[in-house]
Amino acid sequence: MTKTADTPSQLIDARIKELADWRGETLARVRALIKQAVPGVVEAWKWRGVPVWEHHGIICTGESYKTAVKFTFFRGAGLDDPSGLFTSSLDGNVRRAIDIHESDTIDERALKALVKAAATLNATAKPWRALAARKKRKNA
Repeated sequence: MTKTADTPSQLIDARIKELADWRGETLARVRALIKQAVPGVVEAWKWRGVPVWEHHGIICTGESYKTAVKFTFFRGAGLDDPSGLFTSSLDGNVRRAIDIHESDTIDERALKALVKAAATLNATAKPWRALAARKKRKNA
């Protein structure tokens, strides 16, 4: 009898339990906020152990480090951030990230608005491959 693979949600549950400290609590809290902000969001487990939330493309990833939990928004540069949640990867052309440290307070309303905006951007933006092909044809 073969064992069935764990689902991405089960793997994220296990990561939260494995962390067993403020990082696990932070990952669990932000995960809940993402699910509230975008009902029907899909959880994935990629790149050998990174929790990922998707809706018409990747919204964000959640990685845990010794001193921070980092939520990287794949298309964050295209999002308005009036509350100044983005604290990392600010010079990139595409990504933006939020580093949450042990003593930080999460602005839940602003984070949910950012997650909703990311899902909306994914749903309304043209596919990346189509844009790349268009640029290539234009330059040919």
